[in-house]
Amino acid sequence: MANAPDSNKEEQAVEAKASKPAAKKAAAKKPAAKKAAAAKKPAAKKPAAKKPAAKKAATEAKPAAEKATKAKAKKPAVVANVPRMKQMYRDNVVEVLTREFGYKNPMQVPQIDKIKLNIGLGEALDSNSAVGAAVGDLQKITGQKPTENRAKVSIANFKLREGSVIGTSVTLRGSRMWQFYDRFVSITLPRVRDFRGISRTAFDGRGNYSLGMRDQSTFPEIDYNEIDRMRGMQITFVTTARTDEEGRRLLELLGMPFARVDEPVGAL
Repeated sequence: MANAPDSNKEEQAVEAKASKPAAKKAAAKKPAAKKAAAAKKPAAKKPAAKKPAAKKAATEAKPAAEKATKAKAKKPAVVANVPRMKQMYRDNVVEVLTREFGYKNPMQVPQIDKIKLNIGLGEALDSNSAVGAAVGDLQKITGQKPTENRAKVSIANFKLREGSVIGTSVTLRGSRMWQFYDRFVSITLPRVRDFRGISRTAFDGRGNYSLGMRDQSTFPEIDYNEIDRMRGMQITFVTTARTDEEGRRLLELLGMPFARVDEPVGAL
């Protein structure tokens, strides 16, 4: 009976030894699980591997942008060809009008909005070539293709039919307007025989001025030897002025040769 406890101890020792390898095996499995988890983690982080490609694209885009900026810097600056009269209006006329009329806003200062030229063609009812000749003369004078004005109604007493060409006109704006005004004031009007200035009263009450020319030969663009007949024309200077006084002062500062108050005006 004394050997029974010893045998129990031996059995417990054998069981303990048998359980240790099992525990070691379980512990040995943990590194395998860690390895599996570690192996899976890089697979989840694979999208982050695209960052170098994005960096390459950014680095490649920078030289392209630098080249584009350098190319823009190398291009010579385009200098706009501002008409002489327009430059004079900006430099001198605006300041004078603002001082004389007390404008508080630069947008209140009047300016030339457009210039309209019109030739009536009563002879076009009898002559088919009159329209082409008038259109050609007006195009030479203005540098712009005119439009044909047609009758809206028929009048039997005047042998006028609806749709017949009764005139031609052109409207100038922008640079062409300023260039025409410069030529008209500096070259055309001084060519008029016995010129004494133009009327000071031919305004319409809203700052717009109109005058008539007896023939087209006064313009330097027209060759007298190529004219089929003399044709008069009407020229209207449309301004943004609110009163005739403002419109008259605007045109006067821009070189329009108005006659004196007590001086008679000759025909143009």
